[in-house]
Amino acid sequence: SSNVHVVMTAQSGKKKTNRTRSGASAKGRQPRSKVAGKKTSRKSAAPRKWVVKQRSQRKTPLNRGLRRLFTGLLTLSLALLMVGSALVISWSVALNERVVARFSGALFQTPAFVYAAPLELYEGKALSMQQLHDALIQAGYRSAQNLDQTGLFARQGQRVAIHRRGYIGPQGQVDPRILHLNIVDGQIDQLTDVRGEPLGIDQLEPVFIGHLYPNVREQRELVSYESIKNEAPLLIETLLAVEDRGFFEHSGVSPTAIARAFLTNLLSGGRVQGGSTITQQLAKNFFLTPERSYQRKAAELIMALLMEWQYPKEKILEGYLNEVYLGQSGAQAIHGFGTAARFYFARPINELQAHELALLVGMVKGASFYNPHRHPERALARRNVVIDVMAANGLISLTEADELKARPLGVVEQGQMRARHPAFLNLVRRQLSEQYDRQALQTQGLRIFTSMDLAAQTALEQATSKLDLVEKNRGLPAGSLQTAGVIASVRTGEIHAVLGGRDPGFAGFDRALDSRRQIGSLIKPVIYLEALRQPQRYHWLSTVLDEPLTVTQAGSEDWQPRNFDRQFKGEITLLDALVDSRNVPAVRLGLDLGLDRVGMQFETLAQRPLGQRFPAMLLGSVQASPLEVTQLYHSLSADGFVTPLRAIRAVVDQEGQTLTRYGLEVSQAYDRQSMHLLQYGLEQVVARGTARSLQNHFAPRLRLAGKTGSTNEGRDAWFAGFSGDRVATIWVGRDDNQPANLTGSSSALPIWAAAMEPLNLAPRSDRAPPGVVYRNACLDEGVVVPEHCPGVAVPFYRDYPPPRIDYCLGQSDNDQEKFQPSQEGVFDRLRNWIQ
Repeated sequence: SSNVHVVMTAQSGKKKTNRTRSGASAKGRQPRSKVAGKKTSRKSAAPRKWVVKQRSQRKTPLNRGLRRLFTGLLTLSLALLMVGSALVISWSVALNERVVARFSGALFQTPAFVYAAPLELYEGKALSMQQLHDALIQAGYRSAQNLDQTGLFARQGQRVAIHRRGYIGPQGQVDPRILHLNIVDGQIDQLTDVRGEPLGIDQLEPVFIGHLYPNVREQRELVSYESIKNEAPLLIETLLAVEDRGFFEHSGVSPTAIARAFLTNLLSGGRVQGGSTITQQLAKNFFLTPERSYQRKAAELIMALLMEWQYPKEKILEGYLNEVYLGQSGAQAIHGFGTAARFYFARPINELQAHELALLVGMVKGASFYNPHRHPERALARRNVVIDVMAANGLISLTEADELKARPLGVVEQGQMRARHPAFLNLVRRQLSEQYDRQALQTQGLRIFTSMDLAAQTALEQATSKLDLVEKNRGLPAGSLQTAGVIASVRTGEIHAVLGGRDPGFAGFDRALDSRRQIGSLIKPVIYLEALRQPQRYHWLSTVLDEPLTVTQAGSEDWQPRNFDRQFKGEITLLDALVDSRNVPAVRLGLDLGLDRVGMQFETLAQRPLGQRFPAMLLGSVQASPLEVTQLYHSLSADGFVTPLRAIRAVVDQEGQTLTRYGLEVSQAYDRQSMHLLQYGLEQVVARGTARSLQNHFAPRLRLAGKTGSTNEGRDAWFAGFSGDRVATIWVGRDDNQPANLTGSSSALPIWAAAMEPLNLAPRSDRAPPGVVYRNACLDEGVVVPEHCPGVAVPFYRDYPPPRIDYCLGQSDNDQEKFQPSQEGVFDRLRNWIQ
C-alpha cells in the first residue's frame, strides 16, 4: 500500500522522482516553464525512463473500522494475558505458601501414643502357658511353624519360641530377637536366645493402648518412608504399580496418564479411570476438597508441580503413605497404611503378607466401596486384581499369585478405633498435665510408657460381670449398680489397672478418679494403727468396751453410733473388734486417741488432706475416690513406706529421646514394727473375719490382708486388700446414691476376688521385723498362754510384753502340773532368738 510508484515521462534522459510535497520539485531545482507557441522536437527529447511518483490513497470507513477492531482485540488480548498471568502468579504464590507451610515442619500433628508396661520374662517368673499365650495374642503375635519374621511364635510342648519385635522404649532402640522359653509348673524354667545362650531378663515390646487427646475425626499411625522401604518394600512397589508407575520420573503431573484417562473415559461414556499422579492425589487430600471442578483441578495441578519442584520424591511418598484414606471406624477416619494395618489385621505394616498388602492398596481406589467388613466380595475381587498387577509387574510369580488369590481376606473382627482403657488413659492424662501442656500432648507424637499391666487390666475389666449376680442376690434391678476399682504394685506404687465403671470401654464419668463416696469401715485400720503405735498403752489383747455410747457434739445433736448387727458384746479385744468390724469399739478407741491424731494419720497414709475432724469420721463419713482409698491401703501394705501412686514410667519424643523419667518416690513414715502388727490384724480379717469368704478363692499361704466397708443403708460397698505384690480396691454402689442394701463382703469382695484370682499373686512375708515377737494367746481371755495350749499366734512388741499366764485355760489342775513355767520360758527364748 505504498504511495510511491513508477511512471513513464519524456524528460531529457534523466530519471526523475516526483513526490507529493505540495507541488515542490526536487531539492535545488526550479520548475521548467514552456515557451509559448514553440513545440519541442521529438529528436531532441530525452528517452523515456521510469520515474517514481507518489500515489495518494483514500481511506474508506470500512478499512478504518477493521483496523481499529484488530488493534483493539490485540490490545485486549495482551491486557487479558497480562492480568491472567498476574492472577495465576498471585494464585500460585498463595498456593505455594500453603504448600511450604505444610511441608516446612511436621507433615502431621499426632497425639501422644500411650503404651502398657512390657511383659517381663526371666527364669523363675510365675507365668503359665495360657497366660503367655494370651499375652502374645493381645500383642498381635501369630502362631506359625517357622519364625521367618517378627510377630510370630511357635509352641512345642512346654517350649515356646518367640520372634520378638524391635521397638523404641525408654532405654532407646531395642532390636528384634528370637527368644526360647521353657515353662514348667506355671513358671519360666529356662530363657535363652536363638543360639541357646541364657538370658538374664528380656521382655515383649510395650503394647499400644491408646492416644491422649486424639483427633475426634481422624486416626493415624505414622510410618516413615525409610522404614517401609527397608521393612515392607513390597508395599511401595505394589502401590506405584497400581496407582502411579511413573512416580519417580514425572514432575508431579503425567500428561500421558491424563491423555490415557481422557481417552478411556471418552470411549466408555463415563469416568472409569483417573489420570492423577500420587503427587496430585496428595495435593488434593492435603489442601483441597473432593469437589469436581476446573478450579479445584487447576489448583491440584499447580500444587503438585510446586511440591515436586521443592521437595524430594521420598517425602512426598511418605506423606501419601500416611495421608491416604483407607476406611472408617465410627466417627473416625482411618488414614494411612500404618493405621489400616492395625485396624484390619491387628499387626504392624511390616508384618503383613503380600495378599494383605494387596487388599490395602486395592482399597485406595475406594475405601468405602471395597470395605472388607461390609463388602467382602468386592474387597476380595479388588484384592485379586491388585495381585494380578503385582504378578504382571514381576513383583511376585504367577504361581504365588494363584496361591495368594486362593486365601481369604484374613481381616480381624471390626472394632472401634477408640481407646481400649479410657479410665487408665484418663489417669495418665491427669498425671502428665503437671509437666506437659495439652498442645504438646496433642501434636508432638510423644510416646508415653506407663505401668499398666495388661493381664491385671483385663482381669479387672472382666470382673465387672459379677455385678449381675450381686444385683440378683440383693434384689436390685438389672443394671442399677456401678463399680470402680484400682490395682497397684505394693513394691513400687505403680498403678497396674484402673476401672472407671461397669462398661470398661465407656470414656465418660470416671468413677475410679472422680466418684468420692463415704468409705465406711475402711478407715478403721487407721484408728488401730495409731493405737498400736503406742505400745505402752495398747496391744492386740488390750480390751475396749462394746456397749452403747452417746457422743456429745457442740452445736449439733448427740450421736449414738451402732454396730451393724445392732448388738453389743461387752468387753472385747482390739483384735476381735477389728476382725469383726465392730463400730462402737472403734469409736471409743478413736475418741480416746484423739480425732486430731487419727486425722493426721489418715492424711499421711492417704496423701491427701482430710478437712475438719468430726466424730463421725471414725466410722468412715470421710469421702474418697477408689484411687485415694488405694493410696491409703498401699501405705498400709508397704511396711511403713509411703509412695505416691503413679501410672507413668517415661516420656519419649518422636526421635526416641527420653524427655522425662518418673522415678520411685519413697518416704518412711512409720516404723516396720507397728505396721507389721496392723497387717497381722488385717490378715485376721481375711482369715476369720468379715472377709473370710476369700478363703474360698485363694490359698491360705498367700496370707491375704484387707478390710470390708459399707455405709448407711448399704449405699456404698467397699473392699480393699493386698497380697505380697498387689494392692487393690473395689467400690460398688449406685450413681444416684440411693439405698441399695449392699455390704462390702457380699458386693465388693466378690468382684475383688474375680479380679485378683487370675493373677499370680505373691504371698505376704511371714517374717517378723526385729523387735516383734509372736506369742500364743487366748483371745477370749486376752492373755498369753504357754505354747502347748490352744490359742492363736499374735505379734507384740518385744519390749512391751502382754499379760501372760503359765497354764492352759480350761484344763484341770492335774493337767496344769504337767507343764512347768520354766520349760515354757526356755522354749520362748529359743523361738525369739530364731526369729
